[in-house]
Amino acid sequence: MSVRLKRAPARRAAKSSGLPGLGSLPEWNLADLYAGLDDPRIKRDLDRGAAESLAFERDYKGKLAALADGPERGARLAEAIRRYEALDDLLGRLTSFAGLVHAGDTADPARGKFYADVQERVTAASTHLLFFTLELNRLDDAKLEATMQHGALVHYRPWIEDIRREKPYQLEDRVEQLFHEKSVTGYSAWTRLFDETIAGLRFKVGSKVLALEPTLHLLQDPRKATRKAASEALAKTFKQNLRSFALITNVLTKDKEISDRWRGFADVADARHLSNRVEPEVVQALVQAVRAAYPRLSHRYYALKARWFGKKRLPHWDRNAPLPKVATRTIGWSEAQATVLDAYGAFSPKMAAIAERFFKNDWIDAPVRPGKAPGAFSHPTVPSAHPYVLLNYQGRPRDVMTLAHELGHGVHQVLAAPKGALMAPTPLTLAETASVFGEMLTFKKLLAKADRKQRKAMLAAKVEDMINTVVRQIAFYTFERHIHTERRAGELTVERLNALWLEVQRESLGEAIELRSGYETFWAYISHFVHSPFYVYAYAFGDCLVNSLYAVYEKAAEGFAERYLEMLAAGGTKHHSELLAPFGLDARDPAFWQGGLGVIQRMIDELEKLD
Repeated sequence: MSVRLKRAPARRAAKSSGLPGLGSLPEWNLADLYAGLDDPRIKRDLDRGAAESLAFERDYKGKLAALADGPERGARLAEAIRRYEALDDLLGRLTSFAGLVHAGDTADPARGKFYADVQERVTAASTHLLFFTLELNRLDDAKLEATMQHGALVHYRPWIEDIRREKPYQLEDRVEQLFHEKSVTGYSAWTRLFDETIAGLRFKVGSKVLALEPTLHLLQDPRKATRKAASEALAKTFKQNLRSFALITNVLTKDKEISDRWRGFADVADARHLSNRVEPEVVQALVQAVRAAYPRLSHRYYALKARWFGKKRLPHWDRNAPLPKVATRTIGWSEAQATVLDAYGAFSPKMAAIAERFFKNDWIDAPVRPGKAPGAFSHPTVPSAHPYVLLNYQGRPRDVMTLAHELGHGVHQVLAAPKGALMAPTPLTLAETASVFGEMLTFKKLLAKADRKQRKAMLAAKVEDMINTVVRQIAFYTFERHIHTERRAGELTVERLNALWLEVQRESLGEAIELRSGYETFWAYISHFVHSPFYVYAYAFGDCLVNSLYAVYEKAAEGFAERYLEMLAAGGTKHHSELLAPFGLDARDPAFWQGGLGVIQRMIDELEKLD
C-alpha cells in the first residue's frame, strides 16, 4: 500500500473526473472522523471503547431492576442510558470511518484488513453492552412506566418504547451474545465477500474492460449497439460468477432463517417490518396496490416507449435507453450542484443551506474509481459528526437526480442528529422520504423551464425513475419473498434463482420488454438482497408517500416547508402515523397508496398526449 493511501489523507483536493465535461469532482474529507488509517486516535478510541464497555457491564449488569426502584429511579436509569448512548456514538464513529474507507476502495487489501479488524474490535466491545436492552425489556411493564414518568427519562421514552417492541423476539442473554459475536464470521463476512467480489468484477465491452458502474452506465448510452454490448458483457461476467453469488445468497438466506426461527418471527419479512416500525398489513396493502397497478404503469409505459422506438417490443437492454431523436448532454458537476441547491432553496432556504455544507466541507465523494463501491449512499455516521455522501457521478441527468436524492438523505440526517445516537436513526420506510422529496423538488424545478421536446424527455426519464423506484422495488421484494420462502425447504440452485428472477420480471415489466438470454443473471449484483433483506419495499413506500406529500404541498404550500422540516427533525422518535397526521395523510388507508400511484399514472397520461 502506498504511503498516500496508508495515511488516507483527510483532505483530498477535487480531482478531474477523467470524463469530458464533468469538471473537477470532489472527494470526501474524512478528518471529522479520523485523520487516516494510522491516526493514533483510532487505537485510543478502540481501547477506550473496550474499557468503557466493560466498565458499563460491570456497573449495570443485573442491576437495572434496582435502578428502576426508589425516589431517584428516573435519574439513575437516565444516566445509564446516557452512558450507553455515548458508547454507541463512540463505537459508531469507528465503524463508520472503517466502512467509508473500505467503500472508497473495496479492492485494497489493506483497507479490507482495517475494516475487518475494526469490526472485530467493535463487536468484541459491544458484546459487553448486549445485556442492557435485554435486561431493560425484562423490567415489569408497570414499574417501567412509573419510572418513565420522571423528567430525566422523558427524552428517552421513544427509544425505550421501540426497544420494548423487540421484547417478544429477544433470546436468553448467552444466545444473544453468541449471535452477536458470530456475526463477524457469519453474515458480516459473507457481505464483505459479496462486496469485494462485485468490486473485482470486470466487463469487456468492445475494446474496453470496465468495472460494474461504468458498464451499467452504458445501458443508457444513445447507441443501441453499445447498450447491447454492455448487457451481454454484464451477463457473461455474471454467469461466470453465478455459483459464488448463489452460494452467498443461500448462506445468508439460511442465516436469516435460523435467526428468525430462534426469535419466533412467523413470516420471512417480519423482522424487517419490526425494524421499520411498520405494520405488516400496511406493507401488504402497498404491495397489493403496486402489483395491481403494473398494467396501467410499467406495462403501459414500456408499450408506449416501444412505439417511440418503432417496435412492438424492446429488448431488455433498451429498457432505460434515452428517447430516440432527443439530444443527450453531459451535465458538469458545478451545474449539477447549482441545479440541486436552487431547487432546494426555492422550497426552503434552510434546506439548501444544510445541503450546501456537503459541497463546502468535502462531505461528498463523487468520482468513479477502480474498486470503489458501486451505487450511491448517504451514510449518517454519528450525531457527534455528520453524514457523508458517496456517488459514482458520470454526468447523466439521472446522476443529478441521484445527487438530489442522496442530499435529501443527508439533510434528513443532519436535522435528526440532535435527537442523539439512539433516536436519530429513522426507520427505512421513512428514511426514503426526504431523498425522494429532494428528487421531486429538483425534477419540478427543471421541468418548469423545459420546452415541449425537453418536457417529453424529462417526463419519460422521471416516469422511468419512478417505475424503477416503485414497480421494480416491489418486484424485487416479491423475488426476495420467493427466495426466503423456498430456502426453508433447501438450497436454491442457480437455475431456480434465475427462473424466479425471470418470473417476477416478466410480471412487473410486461410484454413490451423482451427478456433475452443473459438477463436471467441480473439478480446477482443487487446489493440490497445481501446487505439488507427486504429493504427494497422502503423505496416504494417512500416514493408513494412523497407523491402524496407533494400533492399536499401543491395545494397548500404555505407553512408546508416548516412542517416538513419538523417531520425530518423528529428522526426515529415518532411512528409514521404521527408524522403524517399534520399533512392529513394515513398510510393505513388503501386510498393513500392509490394517490401516490396516481401521480405516476398522470405523468404517463401526459406523455401519451405529447406522443
